[in-house]
Parts: sequence; structure tokens; C-alpha cells
Amino acid sequence: MNRPRTRFAQRHAQAITHGVLAAALLGGLLWLGGLLWPVALPGSLPAHLQCVSYAPFRLSGESPLRKHAHISRARIDHDLAVLARHFDCVRTYSVNQGLDQVPALAVRRGMQVLLGIWIGPDARANAREIALGIATARAAPAGSIRAIVVGNEVLLRGDQSASVLLRDLHAVRAATGLPVTYADVPAFWLRHPQLAPAVNFISVNMLPYWDNKPVSARAAVTRVARQLRRVQAAFPGKPVFISETGWPSAGRARRDAVPSRVNEAAYLRDFIAWAQAHGQRYNLIEAYDQPWKRALEGTVGGWWGIDDSRAQPKFAWRGSVTEDPRAGWALLPLLLGAAVGAWRGARGARACGLLAGAGTGLALWALWRMAQAAAWDGAQWTYWGALGGGLLVGAWLLLDALRTLLRSARIAHPGRVAQVAFAALFAVVYLDLLLVFDGRYRDWPLPAFIPIALGVALLRQLHGAPLLHGPRARALALAALLLGMVGVLQEALLNPYAWCWLALNALLAWTALGAGKPAAPAQSL
Repeated sequence: MNRPRTRFAQRHAQAITHGVLAAALLGGLLWLGGLLWPVALPGSLPAHLQCVSYAPFRLSGESPLRKHAHISRARIDHDLAVLARHFDCVRTYSVNQGLDQVPALAVRRGMQVLLGIWIGPDARANAREIALGIATARAAPAGSIRAIVVGNEVLLRGDQSASVLLRDLHAVRAATGLPVTYADVPAFWLRHPQLAPAVNFISVNMLPYWDNKPVSARAAVTRVARQLRRVQAAFPGKPVFISETGWPSAGRARRDAVPSRVNEAAYLRDFIAWAQAHGQRYNLIEAYDQPWKRALEGTVGGWWGIDDSRAQPKFAWRGSVTEDPRAGWALLPLLLGAAVGAWRGARGARACGLLAGAGTGLALWALWRMAQAAAWDGAQWTYWGALGGGLLVGAWLLLDALRTLLRSARIAHPGRVAQVAFAALFAVVYLDLLLVFDGRYRDWPLPAFIPIALGVALLRQLHGAPLLHGPRARALALAALLLGMVGVLQEALLNPYAWCWLALNALLAWTALGAGKPAAPAQSL
């Protein structure tokens, strides 16, 4: 009686393992298919648009935060030539680092400029910037400057007071005779109505993704219209200009506000159609992706461009939009992983290795895709590289343990398996703390942990007992569950990535919870 029962249990274990791994791989393939599938979007962008934010720091290593950064005249002229095909105006944010050349170059391309003067926390630097801005405006060709934007979100950042801004606005208008404005989010215009008499028009930055209660791309234009009506009601008779609006194409989701190329294209089409219908003047953010902004705002900061950092369009202006046309390359690591995983072992173990290897290869590609979108310096590449290395080592050790379990009903090297489970649980709890208490600009690195979580959960299920034991492991498990749930609540239950992260936390926590004989009784963690 014992032998048939053992054979049945072994066949049952194989069915569970193959079923879970196949389902996970199918989920990954469906996600990959979603990246490649053309999404039909209504409407289109017209060939000619109004104004767009322009910063020339679009190539790797370029940043206005570098003290001696300077962009050449030739580069700016090239960028403006590309933009002139679709825009009649560019908005700049500073006149330093070569940007004082923009008005003269823009007018040659038939464009006007919303000339930005950067106001920050350093009063002496502000004085130099204002002096250069006034000199640039005076030297600019007639008609090249539509208005001067004295400061952008200065009050939002808390860099200067409203009284300082009033002084600067009056000084610039008196010195140049040109229209002046100040740009900030609606809330700070409503808090500081005393600025209105000093400007020729109100400039409001409206980025629904960054709202305190963000909304989806499809609901974003309705939010913009409602905020605009509030500002117009607060300043009757004063023109209101939307000085920034747009949607990011990559980065962290906030509630149901999900950055993606499809959502960026959808938002811009919806917004332009609404603006045309209501005769609303606007400036889109922004012309080109800005990799340097990832250092300030996380992954999402670098991905607001209509064109990418190589000045190439990121999506079609009409018709369907594909999220990632290059996603087909994921099949290479997937097939390589499948081949390596099925390299050795008995028939059942080979099937397990093939499925696990294919899934791990796909996860590695997904992690590489995230790293390309997020990393901006050596430290960041080290972080993502460490995640990839941990994924490779952990997946291989867990696959070896699964093969042995399917073949002999025991876990090979239980101490190593426990170490992998504990390391993954510890890493996830550490990331949980960062995401819960400082998560505004942080991504969920799901691909780095999904194969590990599935592997240890399978071993936990087939073994019938926790893989980890001891007070530290149980404390980490409970912390993972609690912090994962807090993360979901912080996202108002709307963020699909937060839910996936909670599920991953639960799978890893399960390795240390429940009753039964531990897999590694000699190792208390």
C-alpha cells in the first residue's frame, strides 16, 4: 500500500509544480503580448501644436545640475529644427548653460519662445539669472519672445516667498517691457492671489499624474478641466494659460495613474481635442525625455517627452499605439533559459526545468527593461545588477531543490534553500520599508522576486511545512504581510502593482509561517 501511495504523491507533486510554473509562464507571455499588441486609440494629434517645454539635456550624462554644463549652439539649433515641424513655440526654464541662445535660433525656425528665468533658493544665483534673462530679452530679435516666465513652481518647492516673486516680476517687466507670468500648480495660485496683478496672464501647471489624488490617464482631462474652471473663477477677467501638461511613458504607477506609452498617447490625444474644442492655450511637457531627471524624481521623471532622448517619436500620432515594439527580444532570454533549465534531469525534472528556466529568462529581461528605464548612474546600475544576480543564483538553487524533491520526495540542500528564502524575505521587507515610508519615487522591482517567491512557495507547499523557522524569520514574515497591506492601502486599493507586490510578500512570508517540520531543522533564522 505504501508504494502506490508514494507514486501517487509523486505524480501529484509533479502536476502541482508543472501547473504552477506553466500558469506563471503563461501570465508572463500574456504580459509580453500586451507590450507587443497594438492598442487602438481614438482621435489623433494634429500636425501642428502650440507650445512645448524644451530642455536640451537629453543625452546620457547631460544634466543642468552640473556646475559647468553648457549646450552648444549647434545642438540647440538641431533640436529646434525637429520641434519646428509640429510646434510654433517652445518654453524654456532658464537662460543659463547655453539656453540664452534659444530666442535667436527659434525665430529662424519660425517659432516663438516662452523665456524662462529660473528662481531657486540661492538669492545671488537668482540675481545673476534675472540679469542674464533681462539681457537675453533685450538682445532677442523682435517678436521672438512671447512672454517671460519668472520662476516655475517656486512656491511649491518653498524656495522663495510670494513677496520676493512679486519684486522679481515687477523688475523683469519694467526692464524688458515684455509680458511676464509665473508658473505654478493651481493650489499655489489660489493660496497667493496677490501675484495676479503682477502678471499678464496666469500660468498653471496641470499634471494629473502628480496630483495628491492622481487619476487614470482616461480621467485626467476631466480633472484638468475642473481645475482650470476653479482658477478661472478665482481670477475673473485674467487669461489662464496651461503652462505644463502631459503624461509619463514609464515609471512608478500612482494609484490607477499608470505611466506607459499607450497612456501618454491617449492623454495627449484627449487633451488636445479638449483644448481645441474650448480654445484653450497650452504648453505640453515635454519635447524630449530627460534622463537626468531620474535622479530627482525617480524613473518617471525621465519619461515625459513626446520624443525620446534621441529625438525620435515615442508613439504614433494617429491610429494604434504599441507599448514596446522591441519586446520581441524577450524571446531570446526566454528560450535560452528554457534550454539551460531542461539541460539535465529525468523527464519530469526536465519539464520543470524548462518551465522554470523560461520564466526566469523572461523575468531577467523584464528586470533589464526596468533597469534601462530607471538607472542613471553607476550606483543605480549596481543596484539593478545585484537584483539580477540574486535572481539568477536564487532561481538556480531553487530549481535544483525542486528537481530533487520531484525525484526523491526530499529537498536537496535544505540549508541553502532556507538561505535563499530568508535573503529574499529580508530584501523584500527592506524594500517594503522604503516603499511605505519613502515611496514617492520608488519602483516595485517585481521581476527580481517573482521567480524566487514562486519557487519557495512551491517548495513550501510540496514539503508541507515552513522552510524557515525561528523568531527572526517569523517577525520578517509578519512584517512583510503588514507592510504589503499598508502599501496597498496607501494606493487607495487602486494600484495593480501594489497588489502584485502584496501577493509576492505573502508568498515569501508563507515560507516562515504555519505548522510542520522545518526543511532545515538545524538552521534557525
